[in-house]
Amino acid sequence: MERQPQVAFGWGARDASGVLAPFSFSRRHEIVGTVIDVGRNVQKFKVGDKVGVGYMVGSCGSCESCSEEYENHCFKMITTSNGVYHDGTPTHGGFSDMIVVNEHFAVHIPDNLPLEKTAPLLCAGVTVYSPMKHFGLNEPGKHLGVVGLGGLGHVAVKFGKAYGMKVTVISTSRNKEQEAIQHLGADSFLVSSDPDQMKAATGTMDGIIDTVSAFHPIAPLLLLLKARGRMILVGVPNKPLELPSFCLIQGGRLLAGGSVGGMKDTQEMIDFAGKHNITAEVEVVRMDYVNTAMAK
Repeated sequence: MERQPQVAFGWGARDASGVLAPFSFSRRHEIVGTVIDVGRNVQKFKVGDKVGVGYMVGSCGSCESCSEEYENHCFKMITTSNGVYHDGTPTHGGFSDMIVVNEHFAVHIPDNLPLEKTAPLLCAGVTVYSPMKHFGLNEPGKHLGVVGLGGLGHVAVKFGKAYGMKVTVISTSRNKEQEAIQHLGADSFLVSSDPDQMKAATGTMDGIIDTVSAFHPIAPLLLLLKARGRMILVGVPNKPLELPSFCLIQGGRLLAGGSVGGMKDTQEMIDFAGKHNITAEVEVVRMDYVNTAMAK
């Protein structure tokens, strides 16, 4: 079979010695490119297709979660990097010129989406898309709060607006207000460190996606929810969060968590992004600038 030219691949970065080498530990799980060859039993893909591989490359395939297409909840899920296949082979992720993957754990990428701006959607995109879908935070006219405006948060804003929702970005300072409203299209910006603003916004939101991975108080955020409102945690703080139970009991509020999404949700998310021309905000840099970029 004639092999398809490669159009996208990843590399390692300079380690402390200054030698270009793969990291011994890295997430490396947002991989995009084109199919250059397929196995004889592959049915989903053909040579030349634009494809993506996200956070996982395997699961048990037989548990309740797998049968319901939530492979991300499988206790035997195999991560794309720093994981171990069933035969003991380690997974190395995408810092290489090619990757071999089971077709079930790859997704089609629409032709209108540029590869470099689509790659982050395979993790950040589905991490916010999946809980928005499953917890009903995707209904037109509903009010969605997005805590944090980083890699996850900015995509949540784009999805929320594409759903026809009212979107408020919540942050500790006004530093990203212009970006949130003028560039990403958020409807409003709420400074969580301002008691007057928080009081005025009490009980106004149908749902909140909390994307912050640093320790932060969540009780004031829960009070922004309407009765029976839902707050979904997708960030991973390095210290346990404090949860006063009264914030949930009063008004019957719900607090839940989300971690990426199953393969059905991932393909659905990519298709939704293609339909609405949603991509991640990225900066493409030369490999000899990687260490400087990581330090920014």
